[in-house]
Amino acid sequence: MNRINRYLGSFCCVLGFCACSHSPAEMSLEGEWAFALDSLDVGVAEQWPTKTFTDVIPLPGTTDDAGYGISNTLPPSIEKPQVLHLTRKHSYVGPAWYSKEVEIPEAWDGKQVELELERVIWGTSVWVDGQAVEETQESLVAPHRYDLTAYLSPGKHRITVRVDNRERYAISTGGMAHAYTDHTQIRWNGIIGEVKLTAKDAVSIEQVQAYPDSKRGEVKFVVHIDNAGEATEAVVRVEEAQQTLSLQPGMNEVALVHPMQGSYLMWNEFNPNLYHADVTVKTKDSQDTYPVTYAFREWRHDGNRLLLNGNPVFLRGTLECCIFPLTGYPPMESAGWRKVFETAREWGLNHLRFHSWCPPEAAFAVADSMGMYLQVELPLWEAYTKENAGFLQQEAENILKEYGNHPSFCFFSMGNELWGDFEGLQQLVADLKKEDDRRLYTMTSFSFSEYGEWPEPNSDFFITQRTKKGWVRGQGVFDAEPPRFDKDYAASVEGMRVPLITHEMGQYAVYPDLKEIEKYTGVLAPLNFKGVKADLEKKGLLDKADDYLMASGKLAELLYKEEIERSLKTNGIAGFQLLDLHDFPGQGSALVGLLNAFWESKGITEAEQFRQFCSPVVPLAYFPKAVYTAGETLEIGAKIANYSDKTWEDMPVRGSLATWDGHVVSEWDYPAQGIALGMNELDAHTVTLPDLEEAKPLRLTIELPGTPYRNSWNIWVYPNSLSVEKGDIVLTANFSEAERALQAGKKVFLNPPYEQLKGLEGKFVPVFWSPVHFPKQAGTMGLLLDNHHPAFAHFPTASHTDWQWWNLVKHSRTLCVDSLYRQLTPLVECVDNFANNRRLTNLFETKAGKGKLIFCTLDLLRQADQHPEAKQLLYSLVEYMKSDDFQPSATLSVPLRELKTLE
Repeated sequence: MNRINRYLGSFCCVLGFCACSHSPAEMSLEGEWAFALDSLDVGVAEQWPTKTFTDVIPLPGTTDDAGYGISNTLPPSIEKPQVLHLTRKHSYVGPAWYSKEVEIPEAWDGKQVELELERVIWGTSVWVDGQAVEETQESLVAPHRYDLTAYLSPGKHRITVRVDNRERYAISTGGMAHAYTDHTQIRWNGIIGEVKLTAKDAVSIEQVQAYPDSKRGEVKFVVHIDNAGEATEAVVRVEEAQQTLSLQPGMNEVALVHPMQGSYLMWNEFNPNLYHADVTVKTKDSQDTYPVTYAFREWRHDGNRLLLNGNPVFLRGTLECCIFPLTGYPPMESAGWRKVFETAREWGLNHLRFHSWCPPEAAFAVADSMGMYLQVELPLWEAYTKENAGFLQQEAENILKEYGNHPSFCFFSMGNELWGDFEGLQQLVADLKKEDDRRLYTMTSFSFSEYGEWPEPNSDFFITQRTKKGWVRGQGVFDAEPPRFDKDYAASVEGMRVPLITHEMGQYAVYPDLKEIEKYTGVLAPLNFKGVKADLEKKGLLDKADDYLMASGKLAELLYKEEIERSLKTNGIAGFQLLDLHDFPGQGSALVGLLNAFWESKGITEAEQFRQFCSPVVPLAYFPKAVYTAGETLEIGAKIANYSDKTWEDMPVRGSLATWDGHVVSEWDYPAQGIALGMNELDAHTVTLPDLEEAKPLRLTIELPGTPYRNSWNIWVYPNSLSVEKGDIVLTANFSEAERALQAGKKVFLNPPYEQLKGLEGKFVPVFWSPVHFPKQAGTMGLLLDNHHPAFAHFPTASHTDWQWWNLVKHSRTLCVDSLYRQLTPLVECVDNFANNRRLTNLFETKAGKGKLIFCTLDLLRQADQHPEAKQLLYSLVEYMKSDDFQPSATLSVPLRELKTLE
């Protein structure tokens, strides 16, 4: 290791966080390379660097791009392995050789020549003219760089690179860490990003790090200068400021402290102010210039509040798991990342978490310019052990060196859901914080150990799904508890000493969008999507695919809204990380997004609608339930969550209650008041609900007039004096009574106790994550119905699940009627998951015996007196059965009692 010579000086110049690059003489090596696969790993022993390869491959690129490797022969299927993730069309894991002839110009004589391979999986070795370069590289997060000065002189040479994408360390449990996986990013072999030679003078700037201190009013600007020659005098200059020093052979570290002069603009999501300067080192023989882009910003926490530049911040985030299905690897240029970040911003987000991987330089540069807050992680979803610790510690150093200056690099986690040597992890965090305090650090993004329940001392923030005091996300809560809109997670975060970020919030599965299939024109085949399509077609359900998508998607949107609002309402939660705004194609095809894997809308909802509850300013309503009776008093609390860059001195806030077609039932203005940064509480308001004779859904809205900030919620109001007049309808819970009545030609509403039925458990929430990854769950994905059907003429509903269905579906059974689907007509369908694609229902009609039947597993008869929504649905169904519209077209040919055994 070269000795590092350190110097300390000072001069005046306004500097701050910086993202650096410099441009000495460069030779791009992009283009055609000779190529050979080495599946038997004999290339080194057989001295392949001395041989000529006959195949060719373009770089940057991968073997998948070029069509090398084992061709896929699997057919589309909803079975494993096809359903686990997208399928590589050409798969290769092992050594591969890349060789190219280069001509070094005379002008490079005496220069220091470096080979750069911007991103590789996993290890590389280099030969020049058949001679091995001693060092090897193995980073998953940083460029592989080789000093070829001793090997290259003016004239023609052959550079040969061996890339080995086999696993080198245990970092990826189940092959799922996104730095090394086939679930999202694939385990590609190749070289992506820049592939180039760089010629530098003997004295050159290797890197620059900038450490601003706004409290002291200064910036420490650290310049690392490589002197490959003899000791020499040099001048380091930034703008008009300079320092003269004696450079010793080897690496020299120059620390320059710069007092800030004049005013400067801070960096954040609203004003991503960037500054530019040139750092120059000059000797009597040479000069090297390093352009610097930098910004001022300061992260800290005040107890459990997260602060940026002294102002409160709420992180509205989603995960980015290296999901780029056309290539299987991340974009290495700005355009690809601009699409990602612009889409995230359009949907109200300010934050992305890079789960168990680190993005390339282009991502940080775009995020800097847009004010996006990024969380980077070590390539680790595994135990931290003595076997992988050295590699991971070096990767942490690589990340700080390569990307540490970027203002968008705001948070650093050691990996996902870690276990193993926690003492070692704590020490790693402590060491990194001591080395570089420009961001906030945490030991792990959640853990299933005790360290996932409460923060350890070295963590600046804490990521979890539950604390030792309770849950902080709603997946189980929303299914177990009746809907309330005045609840938060305050009890779970009481005493939390650092900001808490909710871990992987959501994971609400959405039915596959089969229209996506045609989009997969790259290296990955959607055999999972095609398998679903083929299964639906075989079962005669293909025409239902879009309906399944919309019904399940609308339920997911409903739940994401409540998830986000509960987080915002909780004093002590500083943000959330969704899993996910867009689809995750791996781990059993976890299609949990409102957007697809290409960051495109599925048409479930629009970004403008999503921003009502996910944006810098969000009106929040507090009320106790979703279902009411006419004349009941509705008490509404309200707050304004303001995490924007604005405050208002006298902002009027308006509330209203209106029918879905826009008729205003009640409207009120809150007293004008100041809206500060953070949470702002408004006066409570009470509304007496109208004395309706017909059931009505109403929409509660709170808005800031003259701004784009408004939010709304649905409630359902039912008549309180409703009487179910059965007429000639037989209402029964008894199979024997129903059979007798049907044989007598009666119209029968059969509603047996759902506990007596064998079907699936009634669930309000959809599949968690993936029915393949987590198969032991009820597995349904919400309701689908024709809300214009006369059976619902007196029960206003959308065509999908909403909150008024919670009690109804929770007290029900879902029946599989695959064997009977020609013998009945569902009035309510339950969307099945794509791994099964069964015909499911909890309410259907048919002809049976000599009569007509509605069979209902929703617990209406027993609950009608206690739950107005149950009574209202019962009333609507009975009125339908009494009408001429009740004309079932199918006929049940099996004994009625067989319905008990449907699974």
